[in-house]
Amino acid sequence: MAPDTVSLRYFLVLAQELNFTRAAARIGIAQPALSARMRRLEAELGTALLVRTTRSVVLTTAGAALAESAPPALAALDRAWDTARSAAVGELGTLRIGYSLSTGAETAPALVDRLIRGNSGLEVGAVPMATPEISPAVADGRIDAGITRGEQPGRGVRRFLLRRARIGVQLAQHHPLAEHPEIEIADAAAYPLRLPDRAANPVIHDQLSALFRDTRPHPRFHTPAVSFDMSQRDLRDGVTLAPAGEAAVTAQPAGLTWRPLRGGPSLTIHLVLPREQSPLHRRVRAVAKTLAHELHWLPD
Repeated sequence: MAPDTVSLRYFLVLAQELNFTRAAARIGIAQPALSARMRRLEAELGTALLVRTTRSVVLTTAGAALAESAPPALAALDRAWDTARSAAVGELGTLRIGYSLSTGAETAPALVDRLIRGNSGLEVGAVPMATPEISPAVADGRIDAGITRGEQPGRGVRRFLLRRARIGVQLAQHHPLAEHPEIEIADAAAYPLRLPDRAANPVIHDQLSALFRDTRPHPRFHTPAVSFDMSQRDLRDGVTLAPAGEAAVTAQPAGLTWRPLRGGPSLTIHLVLPREQSPLHRRVRAVAKTLAHELHWLPD
């Protein structure tokens, strides 16, 4: 039978002090209680650890060996307890996150950075994915969490609102509408409008196109030849507009700007987690909620 760790820790204090009175005072227990602990420890080991006299305490050969070998063993045990506690609250493990490419400019990096900085035992990997694939990947366990633009459909998952952003348009700085602090939806509809490919994100495509459903004449929509062109070449003609959330300002190329659409609804970004959640999933949810509050991603 292995000795109880409390008695073993008491023994190590006694081995340093070599005096029952001082050791008991240091531990914070009565001297008779310490003596009883040591007798029980020796009985469990089946050997004497101490030679007691009226004037001194001396370690036996077995006692000296235990005093030398016990500290690293207890330290390893402490680390094992800490590891178990960290895993129980979601601070340990490997976290795989898939995110919509359009959330990669600001939202996804901010959440990943907070998860890494606040949880040293957590290994986080995040990769861009086609938005319609994220919820199914979370549901079947290929990834642990997802970040999507728009509330995407899908079974076996739970969606949490992570961010709400004003909707506006990206445009060239020399565009005629760029001089306005806000743009009327009807005014924007008079220009060519670039929308994301519907196959890439049906929810957002439909939400953006619905903005202009009642405008006359009907706007001219088109999708870009390159689905995610960082340089935004097609907007530099000074004519084309691209409906986008205000987060687009973060990664905006030189020569472009962003203006809100007056009266337009907000675009949303969601955290996607499995319906059945582990401590790790609950940890991600808690960190995301705190981050959204600190960065004012959601109204109070």
